[in-house]
Amino acid sequence: MLRYLLLSTVIVLGVAVAVAAWVNRDLIRIKIASVYARVPQKAGEAGAHSPQGDGGMRGDAPWALSALPECVVQTSESTGTPAYARSRLPAGATAIVPPATLVYGDCSIEIVGDEAFVRRGADRFRIPPRARFYRAGGFLVLIRESADGAELRVYQPVNDKR
Repeated sequence: MLRYLLLSTVIVLGVAVAVAAWVNRDLIRIKIASVYARVPQKAGEAGAHSPQGDGGMRGDAPWALSALPECVVQTSESTGTPAYARSRLPAGATAIVPPATLVYGDCSIEIVGDEAFVRRGADRFRIPPRARFYRAGGFLVLIRESADGAELRVYQPVNDKR
């Protein structure tokens, strides 16, 4: 007898939940609207352009060199305090004293003060201040300090035309 009582209770509760869900279906329904959003084209796609209309991309980009594998290939990255980043400099690294212009592949890196300007074709990027460059063996090393800490990136040049 207890078994039938439990079965009937489950059925009644199930029906009650189903009715409550049906009555409140507008409150619990997830509404999805279709929206058209324009997305700018990526660099290198046909028609990609900057606001200047010359077909290039522009902007502050601390990561600019990491996005140019035709010129330099990032081999490692270390982040932390400025002291930690400096301690990760490869042995024998020598500072590149500004002003200096480095050419790797079809990229040029103009080091001016504590910032740098990267040019490749119509693209123009700025590596914001507190950027220091070093040469270590056949590698280019960048240490960039900001309010969040410091990062050290080591790059292997693809074609060094110094």
